[in-house]
Amino acid sequence: MMNRVLRIVFLTLLTAGCWFTAAVPALAQGRWGYVEQTVNGTINWQDGNVTVVGIGAPPLKYEGKANERPMALRAARTVAYRNLLEIIKGVQVDAETKVADFMTESDVIHAKVEGVIKGARVEDTRYIEDGTVEVTMVLNLYGRFTDEILGPKLRQAAPSQPQHRTASAPQENRPIQPQQAQQPVAAPEAAPQTVVEPAAQPGVVYTGLVIDSRGLNLKPCMSPRVLDEDGREVYGSAFADREWAVQYGMAGYSKDINAAQSNQRVTNNPLTIKALQVTGTAGTNVVIGNEAAESLRRTSETLSFLRQCRTMFVLD
Repeated sequence: MMNRVLRIVFLTLLTAGCWFTAAVPALAQGRWGYVEQTVNGTINWQDGNVTVVGIGAPPLKYEGKANERPMALRAARTVAYRNLLEIIKGVQVDAETKVADFMTESDVIHAKVEGVIKGARVEDTRYIEDGTVEVTMVLNLYGRFTDEILGPKLRQAAPSQPQHRTASAPQENRPIQPQQAQQPVAAPEAAPQTVVEPAAQPGVVYTGLVIDSRGLNLKPCMSPRVLDEDGREVYGSAFADREWAVQYGMAGYSKDINAAQSNQRVTNNPLTIKALQVTGTAGTNVVIGNEAAESLRRTSETLSFLRQCRTMFVLD
């Protein structure tokens, strides 16, 4: 009897507009990818997936009727879409701006973001015995969303880009494999670049860049920047080719140095550099030493893998 009363109260609150949202479980992406927990769901900065759960129940007048479950499903999806919108609005685009700022400044951007959210995929639907429905939705930050938000800031791919392939670096221009990026590699016994190097070594061909930012309270964002000690940009949106940045994101994030060095994004021989400090209003940019920055600028291979967004940040 008590359960029946509680359910009636619950459904009455839902009918009045107080929709219930369940806590979102952690993503099953392994312990090395960086997952940001928010009030409304999670953002996995390893693969770009935003995941939310919405729970809905039908109004009391539909209880026991044929359209009870469809109404509950509709309510659950409404909650999930609303949760996605709240998360997306809070995503940090760069050190100064969140998605919400773009949406406030432009009705066009606002409409485009809402359109992208409507395209989120339903990953799971659960029908609960008490008549409620639980829907899990996933929206990826890459692709259309990144194009709408970062597109104007990104450079067009250079026509000569394929000429960067060399015999000494056969994997340099291989596409990043998103399927592999979504399954972070567990920390190996011997990582390829476990020693943090102050600068690129002469004669060594590197296939990506790993920035060790542990202990600096770095925050993830869609468009991070790497600066030298004089404030000059080493990596940022001006370096990334639009096609690569839109499809794979400008950078990956990991909690483990070995997993970052083994990630498909940076392939088999990344250069690892220790960040000196975090900067920017939102704490999303890093500063590296001038020596390391200059050595990166001098190598032709660097231009290629930075264009292809082969950059990983390691953070706490």
